[in-house]
Amino acid sequence: MSANDSKIFKVGITSDVLMSNGEPIFGQEVFDILNQPGLEWEFMDAHPEILPEHVARYDAICAMLTRLTPASLLTAQPRLKLIARFGVGYDTIDLGSCKKAGILLTIAPDGVRRPVAVSAITFMLMLAHKVGIKDRLTRSGRWVEKSDHIGTGLTGRVLGSIGVGNIGAEMFRLARPFDMHFIAHDPYADPALMASLGVELVDMETLFARADFLTVNCPLNDKTKGLVDARLLALMKKTAYVINTARGPIVDESALYAALVSHQIAGAGLDVFEVEPTPADNPLLQLDNVVVTPHGICFTDECMQALAASAFRAVVDVMQGRKPPYVVST
Repeated sequence: MSANDSKIFKVGITSDVLMSNGEPIFGQEVFDILNQPGLEWEFMDAHPEILPEHVARYDAICAMLTRLTPASLLTAQPRLKLIARFGVGYDTIDLGSCKKAGILLTIAPDGVRRPVAVSAITFMLMLAHKVGIKDRLTRSGRWVEKSDHIGTGLTGRVLGSIGVGNIGAEMFRLARPFDMHFIAHDPYADPALMASLGVELVDMETLFARADFLTVNCPLNDKTKGLVDARLLALMKKTAYVINTARGPIVDESALYAALVSHQIAGAGLDVFEVEPTPADNPLLQLDNVVVTPHGICFTDECMQALAASAFRAVVDVMQGRKPPYVVST
C-alpha cells in the first residue's frame, strides 16, 4: 500500500448486489452519499466470502450476504474498520472475530422494517387465497377445479409471530385492517408496546396451538436454530400456515416437509431455506401447498435504496470519525 493510497478511505461493495445486467440492485442515485473528498469505492470480487486481501485493502466493506469468517482476518496488514450490512441479519458475519479485531459491524433495520413486514403479509394473503395453486390451475386450463381450493378468510383468524422486534411490530401494524387476533412469543418484548399493538404475549406452545398464520420474525442464533421443529409443528391446527421471512435454519425443513405432506398443517410460505440457494431437488419445492421465493421477496426499489443509504451513511460516519447508528459490535 502506497503512502498516497493510505490517505484514501477505500470502500469495497460486495458483488452480490449486482443484477445480471451489471447494475446495482439499489440503483445509482444512492451513491451520491459516498461522494466525499478522500473516499473511493469499488465493487469487490468477494462472493461468497470476504478474503484476507480484502481486509487488508479496504477501510470499509458494504456486504449483502457475503460471509466474513475468522479466516478472513488472517492478514498481516489489517486495515478494515467497518462492515456495513445491507440488512438486519448478521449470521454471515463472525461477530467474535469482528470484536477481537476492533471492526465495527452495522446493520440497517430502517431499510427492512416495512418491506419485510409487507412480505410476511404478502405470504399470508397468497396462502389464504391459495394463489399459488390457483395460478397453476389457470395456466393449465383447469378452471373447473377452482371450487376444490376454497381459501381462508382472515376476519377473526389468529396471526402469530415468533419475535416482535422492528419487523414483527410493523407486521402487526399493517395487519390491523384485517380484523384478526394478534399473539406472539418474545421474552424481550416491551409489554407497553405489545398493548398498544393489541398483541397478546403467550408461551411458545400456545403460540403454535392457536395461530392460523405463524410467522417467523426472530434472528438466527444458537437458541433459535431449529426452533420450529416437529414437536411444535404437531401442536398446530391442520388449517394453519407457517411463514418464514427471517432465516432458513430457524425452521427444521425435514420436520416442516413431514408436517406438510401429512397435512398436519395446511401450507407454508418460505423466503429462506436451511441451505441457500436451496437445491433444485429440495422436496419442499415440489409441494402445491408451499409458496417459495429466493430470499428476495422483500427486494423492492424502496427496500434496496433504504438499505444502501443506511450502509453508505455508516461508511461516511466512520470515515469522518463519528460512531454510526445501529452498531452491533463495538
